[in-house]
Amino acid sequence: MSHAHATPRAPGNGHGAPHPFHLVDPSPWPLVGSISALVLVYGAVDWFRDHGHTTVMLVGLAMVAFTMAAWWRDIFHEARSGHAHSEEVCHGLRIGMGLFIASEVMFFAGFFWAFFHSALGVAPMVPQWPPAGIQTLDTWHLPFVNTLILMSSGVTLTKAHHALRHDGRGATQLWLAVTIALGLLFLSVQIYEYGEAAFAFTGGIYPSVFYMATGFHGFHVFVGVCFLAVCLHRVRKGDFTPAKHVGFESAAWYWHFVDVVWVFLFVWVYWWGNG
Repeated sequence: MSHAHATPRAPGNGHGAPHPFHLVDPSPWPLVGSISALVLVYGAVDWFRDHGHTTVMLVGLAMVAFTMAAWWRDIFHEARSGHAHSEEVCHGLRIGMGLFIASEVMFFAGFFWAFFHSALGVAPMVPQWPPAGIQTLDTWHLPFVNTLILMSSGVTLTKAHHALRHDGRGATQLWLAVTIALGLLFLSVQIYEYGEAAFAFTGGIYPSVFYMATGFHGFHVFVGVCFLAVCLHRVRKGDFTPAKHVGFESAAWYWHFVDVVWVFLFVWVYWWGNG
């Protein structure tokens, strides 16, 4: 006579699964997001090429925004209900965010490569740096002010994180709101700085590298502000706990990455790059 033996099962995720990981339900958002991005890029290229109507681009932008909001809503629901976001899942989310930031580092490395390729005299068509006729921005005026603003935002975000870890929801909301306000102030100063610049994007290699590097950094600051605004909304709803706040941690990592990139931009592009 044979006896049936139960197969040992690993600790589950609360739903009887033989593993601690979360297998997501079928979702329409990856497909909808891909289509939305296609519409947005097609509309943007069409507008850049012919300077025609922006209807298609705006429709694509609205589709992307809707997809992001709906996808985040589903993820927030997963985090709040049941045991979908186990410790192993949260660890994987942290690793994923770290790898994403690493890819962003390489993204900006390309801009710095373009900058140093011209600034160090590697390119024979650029005999001096900054090129003749380029009137650079005053390093210790608006760029330095923006540096102080962004570094201060890193401090206030750290205070918000510290308050969250000690279950101080009111202080977390306060410091998070201050961080968002500083991010918006940084963007406002940068827009004003662009208006004061004496060179246009098409004015040569220096303006092209300058606007691409600082402009994409500004876009990242905008994304970070949106990221932090979502976190502020979730703090008000009580989604985060001192022991479990992966979304807040991811936003904080991203913001500190933006801070570090700006330090490199200020030192090399605004200070050393001004000759």
